[in-house]
Amino acid sequence: MRRAFELAALAEHATSPNPMVGAVVLDASGKNAGEGFHARAGDRHAERIALQRAGARAHGGTLYVTLEPCYHQGRTPPCTAAVIDAEPKRVVVAMEDPDSRVAGAGIAALRAAGIEVEVGVDREAAERLNRFYLKHRRTGRPWVTVKFASSVDGKIATRTGESRWITGKAAREEGHRLRQRHDAILVGAHTVRADDPELTNRLPDATRQPLRVVLDSRARTAETARVLKDQEKAPTIVVVTADAPADRREALARTGVEVVELLADATGRADLPSLLDLLGGRGILSVLVEGGAFVHGALFDAGLVDGVVAFLAPIVIGGKEAPGAVGGQGVAKLAEAGRLVNLEVNQVGDDIMVSGDVHRDR
Repeated sequence: MRRAFELAALAEHATSPNPMVGAVVLDASGKNAGEGFHARAGDRHAERIALQRAGARAHGGTLYVTLEPCYHQGRTPPCTAAVIDAEPKRVVVAMEDPDSRVAGAGIAALRAAGIEVEVGVDREAAERLNRFYLKHRRTGRPWVTVKFASSVDGKIATRTGESRWITGKAAREEGHRLRQRHDAILVGAHTVRADDPELTNRLPDATRQPLRVVLDSRARTAETARVLKDQEKAPTIVVVTADAPADRREALARTGVEVVELLADATGRADLPSLLDLLGGRGILSVLVEGGAFVHGALFDAGLVDGVVAFLAPIVIGGKEAPGAVGGQGVAKLAEAGRLVNLEVNQVGDDIMVSGDVHRDR
Protein backbone atom coordinates (compact mmCIF):
# COMPACT_ATOMS: atom_id res chain seq x y z
CA MET A 1 0.00 0.00 0.00
CA ARG A 2 2.88 2.35 0.70
CA ARG A 3 3.98 2.05 -2.93
CA ALA A 4 0.42 2.78 -4.07
CA PHE A 5 0.45 6.02 -2.07
CA GLU A 6 3.80 7.01 -3.58
CA LEU A 7 2.39 6.50 -7.06
CA ALA A 8 -0.82 8.44 -6.34
CA ALA A 9 1.10 11.46 -5.05
CA LEU A 10 2.92 11.79 -8.38
CA ALA A 11 -0.21 13.40 -9.84
CA GLU A 12 0.20 16.49 -7.60
CA HIS A 13 -3.58 17.10 -7.67
CA ALA A 14 -3.69 17.38 -11.49
CA THR A 15 -6.54 14.83 -11.29
CA SER A 16 -8.93 17.48 -9.91
CA PRO A 17 -11.92 17.30 -9.68
CA ASN A 18 -11.14 13.60 -9.31
CA PRO A 19 -9.09 12.05 -6.48
CA MET A 20 -5.45 10.97 -6.69
CA VAL A 21 -5.28 7.19 -6.82
CA GLY A 22 -2.43 4.67 -6.98
CA ALA A 23 -2.67 0.92 -7.54
CA VAL A 24 -0.28 -2.04 -7.28
CA VAL A 25 -0.94 -5.61 -8.42
CA LEU A 26 0.87 -8.52 -6.81
CA ASP A 27 0.73 -11.91 -8.54
CA ALA A 28 -0.20 -15.12 -6.72
CA SER A 29 3.40 -15.49 -5.50
CA GLY A 30 3.43 -11.97 -4.02
CA LYS A 31 5.65 -10.35 -6.65
CA ASN A 32 4.89 -6.93 -8.18
CA ALA A 33 3.14 -7.63 -11.48
CA GLY A 34 1.97 -4.13 -12.39
CA GLU A 35 1.36 -0.68 -11.02
CA GLY A 36 -0.11 2.64 -12.07
CA PHE A 37 -1.60 5.96 -10.99
CA HIS A 38 -4.26 8.35 -12.21
CA ALA A 39 -2.25 11.19 -13.76
CA ARG A 40 -4.90 13.75 -14.67
CA ALA A 41 -8.66 14.12 -15.08
CA GLY A 42 -9.87 12.23 -18.14
CA ASP A 43 -6.89 9.83 -18.25
CA ARG A 44 -7.15 6.13 -17.44
CA HIS A 45 -7.59 5.26 -13.79
CA ALA A 46 -4.88 3.69 -11.68
CA GLU A 47 -6.53 0.26 -11.41
CA ARG A 48 -6.91 -0.17 -15.15
CA ILE A 49 -3.29 0.80 -15.79
CA ALA A 50 -1.97 -1.56 -13.12
CA LEU A 51 -4.18 -4.45 -14.23
CA GLN A 52 -3.27 -4.00 -17.89
CA ARG A 53 0.44 -4.09 -17.03
CA ALA A 54 -0.08 -7.16 -14.89
CA GLY A 55 -2.03 -8.99 -17.56
CA ALA A 56 -2.70 -12.65 -16.76
CA ARG A 57 -0.54 -12.41 -13.64
CA ALA A 58 -3.37 -10.52 -11.91
CA HIS A 59 -5.44 -13.73 -11.85
CA GLY A 60 -5.42 -15.09 -8.30
CA GLY A 61 -3.29 -12.20 -7.08
CA THR A 62 -3.87 -9.12 -4.92
CA LEU A 63 -4.73 -5.57 -5.94
CA TYR A 64 -3.77 -2.74 -3.57
CA VAL A 65 -5.56 0.55 -4.24
CA THR A 66 -5.62 3.83 -2.28
CA LEU A 67 -9.33 4.50 -2.81
CA GLU A 68 -12.40 2.38 -3.49
CA PRO A 69 -12.62 1.53 -7.22
CA CYS A 70 -15.24 3.61 -9.02
CA TYR A 71 -18.61 2.07 -9.79
CA HIS A 72 -20.01 4.67 -12.17
CA GLN A 73 -19.51 5.63 -15.80
CA GLY A 74 -17.69 8.95 -16.07
CA ARG A 75 -15.15 10.05 -18.66
CA THR A 76 -13.74 6.54 -18.24
CA PRO A 77 -15.54 3.21 -17.65
CA PRO A 78 -16.08 1.93 -14.09
CA CYS A 79 -12.97 0.31 -12.62
CA THR A 80 -14.92 -2.34 -10.74
CA ALA A 81 -15.70 -4.09 -14.04
CA ALA A 82 -12.00 -4.21 -14.96
CA VAL A 83 -11.09 -5.58 -11.55
CA ILE A 84 -13.75 -8.29 -11.71
CA ASP A 85 -12.64 -9.29 -15.23
CA ALA A 86 -9.02 -9.61 -14.04
CA GLU A 87 -10.11 -12.10 -11.34
CA PRO A 88 -7.75 -11.24 -8.48
CA LYS A 89 -8.26 -13.29 -5.35
CA ARG A 90 -8.09 -10.26 -3.07
CA VAL A 91 -8.44 -6.48 -3.19
CA VAL A 92 -7.05 -4.24 -0.43
CA VAL A 93 -8.64 -0.77 -0.30
CA ALA A 94 -7.30 2.04 1.88
CA MET A 95 -10.68 3.75 2.25
CA GLU A 96 -14.18 4.06 0.86
CA ASP A 97 -14.97 6.77 -1.68
CA PRO A 98 -17.55 9.21 -0.19
CA ASP A 99 -18.73 10.28 -3.65
CA SER A 100 -22.46 9.52 -3.76
CA ARG A 101 -22.00 7.64 -7.04
CA VAL A 102 -19.67 5.16 -5.32
CA ALA A 103 -20.03 5.22 -1.50
CA GLY A 104 -19.41 1.52 -0.94
CA ALA A 105 -21.05 0.30 -4.16
CA GLY A 106 -17.68 -0.52 -5.72
CA ILE A 107 -16.65 -2.62 -2.72
CA ALA A 108 -20.03 -4.37 -2.68
CA ALA A 109 -19.73 -5.24 -6.38
CA LEU A 110 -16.31 -6.79 -5.88
CA ARG A 111 -17.55 -8.88 -2.96
CA ALA A 112 -20.60 -9.96 -4.93
CA ALA A 113 -18.23 -11.26 -7.60
CA GLY A 114 -16.54 -13.48 -5.03
CA ILE A 115 -13.46 -11.31 -4.50
CA GLU A 116 -12.13 -10.98 -0.96
CA VAL A 117 -12.02 -7.24 -0.06
CA GLU A 118 -10.18 -5.69 2.88
CA VAL A 119 -10.98 -2.05 3.64
CA GLY A 120 -9.25 0.48 5.91
CA VAL A 121 -5.57 -0.34 5.50
CA ASP A 122 -3.63 2.93 6.06
CA ARG A 123 -6.90 4.89 6.11
CA GLU A 124 -5.26 7.88 7.80
CA ALA A 125 -2.70 8.19 4.99
CA ALA A 126 -5.50 7.90 2.44
CA GLU A 127 -7.42 10.71 4.13
CA ARG A 128 -4.31 12.89 4.11
CA LEU A 129 -3.52 12.16 0.46
CA ASN A 130 -6.95 13.20 -0.81
CA ARG A 131 -7.91 15.79 1.79
CA PHE A 132 -8.91 18.30 -0.94
CA TYR A 133 -11.18 15.82 -2.68
CA LEU A 134 -12.67 14.42 0.51
CA LYS A 135 -13.51 17.85 1.95
CA HIS A 136 -15.31 18.74 -1.26
CA ARG A 137 -17.27 15.50 -1.48
CA ARG A 138 -18.32 15.65 2.16
CA THR A 139 -19.23 19.34 2.42
CA GLY A 140 -19.55 20.70 -1.12
CA ARG A 141 -16.85 23.26 -0.33
CA PRO A 142 -13.16 23.39 -1.27
CA TRP A 143 -10.24 22.89 1.09
CA VAL A 144 -8.89 26.31 2.13
CA THR A 145 -5.13 26.73 2.59
CA VAL A 146 -3.84 30.05 3.97
CA LYS A 147 -0.30 30.76 2.78
CA PHE A 148 1.96 33.63 3.81
CA ALA A 149 5.60 34.64 3.99
CA SER A 150 6.74 36.58 7.04
CA SER A 151 9.68 37.49 9.22
CA VAL A 152 10.20 35.39 12.34
CA ASP A 153 8.30 38.04 14.27
CA GLY A 154 5.28 37.56 12.02
CA LYS A 155 5.50 40.65 9.82
CA ILE A 156 4.58 40.44 6.14
CA ALA A 157 5.92 43.90 5.26
CA THR A 158 7.76 46.83 6.79
CA ARG A 159 5.93 49.85 8.20
CA THR A 160 6.40 51.54 4.79
CA GLY A 161 4.78 48.60 2.97
CA GLU A 162 7.91 47.01 1.50
CA SER A 163 7.43 43.25 1.16
CA ARG A 164 9.56 42.10 -1.79
CA TRP A 165 11.20 39.89 -1.02
CA ILE A 166 10.91 38.73 2.60
CA THR A 167 11.73 35.15 1.73
CA GLY A 168 14.31 33.77 -0.70
CA LYS A 169 14.11 32.27 -4.16
CA ALA A 170 13.69 28.67 -2.98
CA ALA A 171 10.71 29.58 -0.80
CA ARG A 172 9.11 31.54 -3.65
CA GLU A 173 9.55 28.55 -5.95
CA GLU A 174 7.85 26.34 -3.37
CA GLY A 175 5.03 28.87 -3.32
CA HIS A 176 4.55 28.32 -7.04
CA ARG A 177 4.39 24.57 -6.43
CA LEU A 178 1.55 25.26 -4.02
CA ARG A 179 -0.22 27.17 -6.78
CA GLN A 180 0.20 24.20 -9.08
CA ARG A 181 -1.39 21.87 -6.52
CA HIS A 182 -4.43 24.07 -5.84
CA ASP A 183 -7.40 24.67 -8.12
CA ALA A 184 -7.83 28.35 -7.25
CA ILE A 185 -5.90 31.21 -5.67
CA LEU A 186 -7.66 33.90 -3.63
CA VAL A 187 -6.57 37.40 -2.67
CA GLY A 188 -8.19 40.60 -1.50
CA ALA A 189 -8.43 43.82 -3.49
CA HIS A 190 -5.92 45.56 -1.21
CA THR A 191 -3.26 42.98 -2.11
CA VAL A 192 -3.95 43.57 -5.80
CA ARG A 193 -3.61 47.33 -5.41
CA ALA A 194 -0.51 47.18 -3.21
CA ASP A 195 1.46 44.40 -4.93
CA ASP A 196 -0.10 44.06 -8.40
CA PRO A 197 0.51 40.29 -8.41
CA GLU A 198 0.08 38.09 -11.46
CA LEU A 199 -1.06 35.11 -9.36
CA THR A 200 0.05 32.49 -11.87
CA ASN A 201 2.09 29.32 -11.57
CA ARG A 202 5.46 30.23 -13.07
CA LEU A 203 7.31 26.96 -12.61
CA PRO A 204 9.31 25.95 -15.70
CA ASP A 205 7.42 22.64 -15.74
CA ALA A 206 4.02 24.15 -14.92
CA THR A 207 1.23 21.73 -15.84
CA ARG A 208 -1.78 23.84 -14.88
CA GLN A 209 -2.83 27.31 -13.73
CA PRO A 210 -5.13 28.06 -10.79
CA LEU A 211 -8.35 30.00 -11.20
CA ARG A 212 -7.61 33.52 -9.89
CA VAL A 213 -10.19 34.96 -7.50
CA VAL A 214 -10.15 38.58 -6.30
CA LEU A 215 -12.37 39.77 -3.44
CA ASP A 216 -13.30 43.31 -4.47
CA SER A 217 -16.66 44.26 -3.00
CA ARG A 218 -16.81 47.68 -4.68
CA ALA A 219 -15.03 46.75 -7.94
CA ARG A 220 -12.12 49.11 -7.39
CA THR A 221 -9.48 46.98 -9.11
CA ALA A 222 -7.77 48.87 -11.94
CA GLU A 223 -8.33 47.49 -15.42
CA THR A 224 -4.55 47.47 -15.89
CA ALA A 225 -3.93 45.09 -12.96
CA ARG A 226 -1.82 42.10 -13.93
CA VAL A 227 -4.29 39.66 -12.37
CA LEU A 228 -6.78 40.67 -15.08
CA LYS A 229 -4.45 39.83 -17.95
CA ASP A 230 -3.91 36.55 -19.86
CA GLN A 231 -7.43 35.25 -19.30
CA GLU A 232 -6.95 32.41 -21.77
CA LYS A 233 -3.95 31.23 -19.76
CA ALA A 234 -5.42 31.74 -16.28
CA PRO A 235 -9.02 32.96 -15.90
CA THR A 236 -10.00 35.42 -13.18
CA ILE A 237 -13.17 35.94 -11.14
CA VAL A 238 -13.71 39.30 -9.46
CA VAL A 239 -16.17 38.95 -6.57
CA VAL A 240 -18.28 42.04 -5.83
CA THR A 241 -21.35 42.93 -3.81
CA ALA A 242 -24.43 44.97 -4.66
CA ASP A 243 -22.47 48.09 -3.65
CA ALA A 244 -20.22 47.80 -6.70
CA PRO A 245 -21.13 50.55 -9.23
CA ALA A 246 -22.42 49.32 -12.58
CA ASP A 247 -19.80 51.26 -14.55
CA ARG A 248 -16.98 49.66 -12.57
CA ARG A 249 -18.40 46.18 -13.10
CA GLU A 250 -18.68 46.84 -16.82
CA ALA A 251 -15.11 48.14 -16.98
CA LEU A 252 -13.80 45.00 -15.33
CA ALA A 253 -15.93 42.74 -17.51
CA ARG A 254 -14.49 44.37 -20.64
CA THR A 255 -11.06 43.04 -19.66
CA GLY A 256 -12.41 39.51 -20.10
CA VAL A 257 -12.76 38.57 -16.44
CA GLU A 258 -15.92 37.18 -14.89
CA VAL A 259 -17.61 39.53 -12.39
CA VAL A 260 -19.68 37.68 -9.80
CA GLU A 261 -21.97 39.36 -7.28
CA LEU A 262 -22.39 37.77 -3.85
CA LEU A 263 -24.39 38.81 -0.82
CA ALA A 264 -22.58 41.07 1.62
CA ASP A 265 -21.79 40.04 5.17
CA ALA A 266 -22.28 42.20 8.27
CA THR A 267 -19.19 44.25 7.38
CA GLY A 268 -20.40 44.97 3.85
CA ARG A 269 -17.86 42.68 2.22
CA ALA A 270 -18.55 39.61 0.11
CA ASP A 271 -19.84 36.72 2.23
CA LEU A 272 -17.03 34.16 2.45
CA PRO A 273 -19.17 31.03 3.06
CA SER A 274 -21.18 31.94 -0.03
CA LEU A 275 -17.95 32.29 -1.99
CA LEU A 276 -16.82 28.81 -0.96
CA ASP A 277 -20.22 27.41 -1.90
CA LEU A 278 -19.90 29.07 -5.31
CA LEU A 279 -16.42 27.68 -5.93
CA GLY A 280 -17.35 24.23 -4.66
CA GLY A 281 -20.34 24.20 -6.99
CA ARG A 282 -17.96 24.78 -9.88
CA GLY A 283 -15.89 21.74 -8.98
CA ILE A 284 -13.08 23.65 -7.27
CA LEU A 285 -11.54 21.26 -4.72
CA SER A 286 -8.93 23.56 -3.20
CA VAL A 287 -8.24 27.26 -2.69
CA LEU A 288 -4.86 28.79 -1.85
CA VAL A 289 -5.30 32.11 -0.03
CA GLU A 290 -2.39 34.51 -0.44
CA GLY A 291 -3.56 37.61 1.35
CA GLY A 292 -3.80 39.96 2.64
CA ALA A 293 -3.91 39.95 6.39
CA PHE A 294 -7.55 41.08 6.43
CA VAL A 295 -8.69 38.19 4.22
CA HIS A 296 -6.66 35.72 6.27
CA GLY A 297 -8.19 37.05 9.47
CA ALA A 298 -11.73 36.99 8.12
CA LEU A 299 -11.35 33.36 7.10
CA PHE A 300 -9.90 32.37 10.47
CA ASP A 301 -12.58 34.30 12.37
CA ALA A 302 -15.26 32.46 10.37
CA GLY A 303 -13.67 29.05 10.98
CA LEU A 304 -13.17 28.45 7.26
CA VAL A 305 -9.44 27.64 7.17
CA ASP A 306 -8.41 24.00 6.72
CA GLY A 307 -4.64 24.31 6.37
CA VAL A 308 -1.74 26.73 6.76
CA VAL A 309 1.59 27.04 4.98
CA ALA A 310 3.89 29.66 6.50
CA PHE A 311 7.31 30.60 5.15
CA LEU A 312 9.40 32.20 7.88
CA ALA A 313 12.44 34.27 6.93
CA PRO A 314 15.38 34.59 9.38
CA ILE A 315 14.87 38.33 9.81
CA VAL A 316 13.19 40.57 12.39
CA ILE A 317 11.22 43.55 11.06
CA GLY A 318 9.62 44.86 14.24
CA GLY A 319 7.46 47.94 14.64
CA LYS A 320 3.84 48.15 15.69
CA GLU A 321 2.88 49.68 12.34
CA ALA A 322 4.32 46.80 10.30
CA PRO A 323 1.44 44.49 9.25
CA GLY A 324 1.15 40.97 10.56
CA ALA A 325 0.20 37.89 8.57
CA VAL A 326 -3.29 37.42 10.04
CA GLY A 327 -5.67 40.25 10.88
CA GLY A 328 -9.30 40.08 11.84
CA GLN A 329 -10.76 39.97 15.33
CA GLY A 330 -8.68 37.02 16.48
CA VAL A 331 -9.28 34.97 19.62
CA ALA A 332 -9.68 36.18 23.17
CA LYS A 333 -8.12 33.12 24.81
CA LEU A 334 -5.18 30.93 23.87
CA ALA A 335 -7.41 27.89 24.25
CA GLU A 336 -9.45 29.23 21.31
CA ALA A 337 -6.44 29.63 19.02
CA GLY A 338 -6.31 27.56 15.86
CA ARG A 339 -3.91 24.68 16.43
CA LEU A 340 -2.11 22.90 13.60
CA VAL A 341 -1.93 19.12 13.38
CA ASN A 342 -0.12 16.89 10.87
CA LEU A 343 2.66 19.40 11.34
CA GLU A 344 5.62 19.51 8.95
CA VAL A 345 8.66 21.74 9.36
CA ASN A 346 11.25 21.96 6.57
CA GLN A 347 14.11 24.25 5.66
CA VAL A 348 13.69 25.75 2.19
CA GLY A 349 16.82 27.63 1.24
CA ASP A 350 17.49 30.01 4.13
CA ASP A 351 13.82 30.01 5.17
CA ILE A 352 11.67 27.67 7.22
CA MET A 353 8.40 26.25 5.88
CA VAL A 354 5.82 25.31 8.52
CA SER A 355 2.67 23.58 7.33
CA GLY A 356 -0.22 21.77 8.94
CA ASP A 357 -3.96 21.26 9.08
CA VAL A 358 -6.22 23.26 11.36
CA HIS A 359 -7.45 20.99 14.13
CA ARG A 360 -11.19 20.81 14.63
CA ASP A 361 -13.10 18.79 17.20
CA ARG A 362 -15.18 16.24 15.37
